[in-house]
Amino acid sequence: QLAVWRALLDIPFGRVSSYKEVAAKIGKPKANRAVGSAVGIIPVFFIIPCPRVLAHDGGLGGYFWGLAVKSALLDWEQTPR
Repeated sequence: QLAVWRALLDIPFGRVSSYKEVAAKIGKPKANRAVGSAVGIIPVFFIIPCPRVLAHDGGLGGYFWGLAVKSALLDWEQTPR
């Protein structure tokens, strides 16, 4: 879990990654589901950017707080400052 959470901290603001990419980054390219589980239990989503992780096909995947919240957070990050 810690390796996944550290990898999420490397995803820049306004960018996204996939569960598959995160799995590869931590050296476990077949651990997509394990990455999803680790992302799903993050208690501090506002510190560790778990909404930035999408399904491999570009879909939102899942999100503990609901897909509407995940979509809104991603949209907020895309808003020019």
